[in-house]
Amino acid sequence: MKDMIRLLRLFATERLWIAGGFLLALATILANFGLLALAGWFLAASGLVGLASYAAQNVFNFFTPAAFVRFFATLRVLGRYAGRIVDHEATFRQLADLRSFLYARLEPLAPAGLAGDRSGDLLSRLVADIDRLGDVYLRVFAPFAVAACASLVMAGTLAFFVPWAGLALFAGLALAGLAVPAASLALGARPSREVVAIRNAMRADIVDAVQGMAELLTYNAAPAMEARIGAANDRLIGCEARLAALAGLGAGASLLIANATMGAALLIGLLLAVSHRLSGADVPLLALGALAAFEAVAPLPQAFQLFGGMAESAGRVFAIADRPPPVREPAQSPARPASLEIALSNVRLRYAPDAPWALDGLSLTIRKGEHVTILGRSGAGKTSLVNLLLRFAEYEEGSATLGGIELRAIRGDDVRSLFAVVSQRSHLFAGSIRDNLRIARPDADDNVLWRALEAAELAAFVRAAPEGLDQPIGEGAARLSGGEARRLALARAFLRDTPFLVLDEPTEGLDPLTEASLREDLARLARGRTVITITHRLAFIAPEERVILLEAGRVAEEGKFASLRTHGRIVPRLARMQEDLIHL
Repeated sequence: MKDMIRLLRLFATERLWIAGGFLLALATILANFGLLALAGWFLAASGLVGLASYAAQNVFNFFTPAAFVRFFATLRVLGRYAGRIVDHEATFRQLADLRSFLYARLEPLAPAGLAGDRSGDLLSRLVADIDRLGDVYLRVFAPFAVAACASLVMAGTLAFFVPWAGLALFAGLALAGLAVPAASLALGARPSREVVAIRNAMRADIVDAVQGMAELLTYNAAPAMEARIGAANDRLIGCEARLAALAGLGAGASLLIANATMGAALLIGLLLAVSHRLSGADVPLLALGALAAFEAVAPLPQAFQLFGGMAESAGRVFAIADRPPPVREPAQSPARPASLEIALSNVRLRYAPDAPWALDGLSLTIRKGEHVTILGRSGAGKTSLVNLLLRFAEYEEGSATLGGIELRAIRGDDVRSLFAVVSQRSHLFAGSIRDNLRIARPDADDNVLWRALEAAELAAFVRAAPEGLDQPIGEGAARLSGGEARRLALARAFLRDTPFLVLDEPTEGLDPLTEASLREDLARLARGRTVITITHRLAFIAPEERVILLEAGRVAEEGKFASLRTHGRIVPRLARMQEDLIHL
C-alpha cells in the first residue's frame, strides 16, 4: 500500500486537473440522481393532478420542475463530456510524469546497474506497468472519492425527506461501495498479480525471441520457445477467466443490492403514503432516487478487483527506481585539468558485493597523447577498465585519477565528454543516418555531417542512398552491412572532438579487406588523441606500440609490443596460437 500512497504523491503535481475531474464527476453523479428523482416525482405529481379538480390543475406549477429536469439533464451530459476530457488529460499528464520519473532514475543506472536485467522486462516496466498505473487514478481513486462524497450527499438528501429511506440508501451504498469491493479486492488480488507477472514474463520472452530469432531457427529451438510462450498464455487465460468470473459476481451483487435498496425505499414510501404521512408523488422520488444513487458505486468492485495487479506494477516500478546507482555523483566537477593523464593505483572494482573482483589491484599510467593497446582474455578486466574510465562503474579501493584529480570527484557526464568510443557493439538507433550522427553532436549542420562521413569513407554510400542523410537504417542497423554500420559509428566518433579515443574491438567480425580499410580510417581518427585500443588480435599492433596485458583484473605484462613478443611470458604464446589459427 505504501507504493500506492507514493504513487499518489507523484500524481499530486497534477492536482488542479485531478480536482477538476473530481468536481465534474461529482456533479455528473448528483445531476443524474437529481434528474431521476425529480422526474419520478414530476411524472407522478402530474398524473395525480390530472385526476384532481380543474382548480387544482391550475394551481400546480408545471414550469419550475420541468426547468429543473432540463437543467439536470443538460448538466449530466455536459458534466460527463467535460469530465472525460479532464480525467483523460489528467491521466495522460500523470503517465508522462511517471515515465519521466522512471527514465530519470534508469539513466544513472545504465549500463552497469542494468546489466542483470532483461531488456524485455525493462521495456515492460517502462511501458506496460506504467500504463497500468495510469488506471489507478482514473479507475480506482477518483471513482472511490466521488462515490464516497456523492453517497453522503444522496443519502442525506433522501434522509431529509424520509429518514428511514435515507438510512436504507446509506446501508445499500455501503454494501455495494465497500463490502463488495473489499471482497473483490480480497478474491482478485492474487490472480490480478499473477496476470501482471505472467504478462511481464511473456513480454520478456517474446522480446528475447525476436532479438534472437536467427539463433533460435539455427539451433531448431523455436518450437521450445513457442511451447514456453504457449504455456504462459494458457496460465494467463486461466487467471483472466477467474478475474472475469469475479467481475461478473461483483456486478451481479451490486445490481442485487441496488434493486433491494430500491425495493426497500419503495416499501417505506408506500407505507408512509398509506398512512398519509407522505405524498403519493414522493414515492417514485424515493425509489428512482435510490436506484440512481448506485451509479456512483457501480465501477468500484471491478476497479478494486484489479487493485492487486496495480500494486504489483507499482512495486516493480519503484523497485527499479529506488535501486542505488552504481556510481556516486559529486554535486559539481572541479575545473578541467591542463594535463589529461590517466593514473590507476591498486584499483579494485566489482559489480556486486558478492561478485568476484573484476579489477583486482590494477595499476597503470596512460600519458597524454599515448597510444596504448590493452590485451587479455575474456574476463581479464578490459571492459571493466573502460567502464571505470567512463564512470559507468565505481571502484571500491585504490586511486584512479584524471589529470591528477580523483575520478570520484568528477561528474560522469563531464568525464564522458572527454571520450569518444568506437566498438564492435556501438549502438545504432532505428532512425535515419542524420539522427544517428547527431547523437554525437546535436548542433551539427549538414556540412559538418558530410565531412564526418567523408572522413569515415561513407559519404559515397550515403549520397547514393535514395533519401541521403534521411535514409532510415532500420532496427539494429538492419539495412546496413557490418562494415557500413562500423563506418557510421566511426563517423559519429569523428564528430566528437575529444582528447581520448577508446577503440573496443572495432574491426571484429569484418572481412580482411574491410578491416584493413577501416583501420586506415581509425588511424586518421586517432591523430592528436590519447588512444586506448582493446583487442584480442595481435596482427595489427605496431612493434613500438605500448601493450598492457591484463590477467585476473591486474597487469600481467607491460612494455613495447616487439619486446613482449620476444621476451614476454604470455604474449608469445598468444601470438603462436593466433598464427596457428590463421594457418588452419
